[in-house]
Amino acid sequence: MAAGGPNDPADSRDSGGSSGTGTGGGNAGSAGSGPGDSDRTFRKDLQYYKFCAYGFLKNLRFYEPFLMLFFLEAGLSYLQIGTLYAAREVLINVTEVPSGLLADTLGRRLTMAVSFLAYIVAFVVFFSTTQYLVLFVAMAAYAVGDAFRTGTHKAMIFDYLEANGWQHLKAHYYGHTRSWSQRGAAISALIAAALVFWQESYAPIFLFTIIPYTLDLILVMSYPKYLDGPRRTSGRTVRDEFAHVIRSLAKSMRNPALLRAISNQALYSGYYKACKDYLQPILKSVALGMPIFLALASQERTAIITGIVYSALYFLTSAASRRSGVLGDRFRNLAVPLNATLLVGVGFGILSGFAHWGTLSTVAVVLYIGIYLLENLRKPMGIGYVTERMDKSSLASALSVESQAETLFAAGIALLLGLFSSLFGLGIGLILVSSLCGLVGLIIRLPTDPRREQSLELG
Repeated sequence: MAAGGPNDPADSRDSGGSSGTGTGGGNAGSAGSGPGDSDRTFRKDLQYYKFCAYGFLKNLRFYEPFLMLFFLEAGLSYLQIGTLYAAREVLINVTEVPSGLLADTLGRRLTMAVSFLAYIVAFVVFFSTTQYLVLFVAMAAYAVGDAFRTGTHKAMIFDYLEANGWQHLKAHYYGHTRSWSQRGAAISALIAAALVFWQESYAPIFLFTIIPYTLDLILVMSYPKYLDGPRRTSGRTVRDEFAHVIRSLAKSMRNPALLRAISNQALYSGYYKACKDYLQPILKSVALGMPIFLALASQERTAIITGIVYSALYFLTSAASRRSGVLGDRFRNLAVPLNATLLVGVGFGILSGFAHWGTLSTVAVVLYIGIYLLENLRKPMGIGYVTERMDKSSLASALSVESQAETLFAAGIALLLGLFSSLFGLGIGLILVSSLCGLVGLIIRLPTDPRREQSLELG
């Protein structure tokens, strides 16, 4: 059965093994992706659409545009919210590498199934309580879901590209699939607004989110078996598998250039994770200050404005993600756009903080959107840059380390943002945290000179 697409009858290439771990060079040619005009193309086969559908369903998170407002309505302070977010990220951090090891040794599809079941448990707890201490249980279940999903699914995509000889198109392919994730988020925002308007409460949206997540679980289990990982049928014991993966992972982590690449990629994604939901209280200020929908209750007005803005926002981030590979192609070295987008992104955060502090909430929202756009523009480039420097024999584990670094940054930033916002207000808190991230970004900027990177690799 062909490695590049066992579910695609047009691909009759013999991979040389049932596990489907061949390089896929022949397939690249059949798909029109050989040398010449095909260097920037890949085939949109059934698995491509499955990857896209996965991202679309995964981002039907109806609670997401209202999670911060849900916490604020429950009477939590910004500091308490910050501790919940930080606890979630720390718990993700604790289980991130073990999840990658489990995926590399026992199979990625089963690992993904555990992830979706953990998410569903979290949604049930969120719906059932607003008690601060009990919400930690929901955050713990959510953390398990995130940890078992992030690096695992990326590894499945990149193994698929490797099998088809499309590994040089990581940013392009991942940008396409990620754009469908953003489209799902855009549609989700409109549905979520309608649900909040209909139910007159934020809590029920957690239960409605169980529906797309159940469908995604079924979808992932339909993936080809060879995407479980190339060593699944190698004949080794589980202990041998763990030892092999740990050795490969340790080898990758001793590479200073890789560590800097991971840190640069993870800093902005962690910043984005920690800051993104703070757009919601700013939007609420806009909604309550606008002279429209005055006959509606404040929650209904907030739901309408939030739904419209988030929907438009995610359509924009979808376009940004899709164009990430095109932007990367304009530079000989991806370090240049990665460094630039990091600093510009935190710059948007600083300016948005000043605007909110100055009661220019609409301006603050527009600037805040820049944080979202740059995350989705740089993420595919960043993942492609990082994976090029990873040991391919433990890809899921190494990608989980990248996600783990994101959660470390996100946890620290979430605590600081919650603390500063409680002490000085959201605007000042955003200014201080964004400025700090900008300083760290300057310290861990990527080398744009290949000779400099080579010197890092040599120690």
